[in-house]
Amino acid sequence: MLKRFGVENSGYRLVLASNSPRRKQLFALGDWKYRLLAVEVDESPTEGEAPAGYVSRLAEAKARAAASQAQPDEIVVAADTTVVDGGMILGKPVDAAHAVKMLQQLRGRDHQVYTGLSILRAADGLLVQDFCVTKVSMRDYSDEEIAAYVDSGDPLDKAGAYAIQHRAFNPARPLYGCYANVVGLPLCNLLRTLKRAGIQTKEDIPRACQAVLEYNCPVYEMILEWR
Repeated sequence: MLKRFGVENSGYRLVLASNSPRRKQLFALGDWKYRLLAVEVDESPTEGEAPAGYVSRLAEAKARAAASQAQPDEIVVAADTTVVDGGMILGKPVDAAHAVKMLQQLRGRDHQVYTGLSILRAADGLLVQDFCVTKVSMRDYSDEEIAAYVDSGDPLDKAGAYAIQHRAFNPARPLYGCYANVVGLPLCNLLRTLKRAGIQTKEDIPRACQAVLEYNCPVYEMILEWR
């Protein structure tokens, strides 16, 4: 299986095309040889673009941007996460007022979080992709809670203007689905994509993910079994 990428397990190095501390924390659970390579891409959706296509396109754009700076023996991993409310793509807020508006829009309602994944071999451009969707139900938080959270500065670099793991704001009700996806990197989807690419993975990563996120995941086995 490893020969599909033409490298031995001891010879490859992964490149995580991200500057997100949340993705870095989750990615590090894999105990892979890797380095960080942050890239910038235009995150504007095109007219009428579907959410799955949007995150997949941006993940691929990030992977290709990083691959242009990578070594031939490196394999790039890139991800893009967005919040989708009623078909509307909600990216990162442009300022505090925009963050308030987003949080008011999401309050007391269900929405979806999409993440696209792209794995790209720098040597020849071989691309493997996947994406994950998680339904999130937001609690009916108050305007005062929104104001305090926005004043903290935490929402300004996050799609949908919130971090589900923020203990003080605690924006969401308990969910059924991939919690890591909402944080920004669906590890089980990443594992199955890496395996499709012929990259060896540690079998205890789902357990480590659940321990770090303090979440008893009900769907990880189903995700890993899907081909």
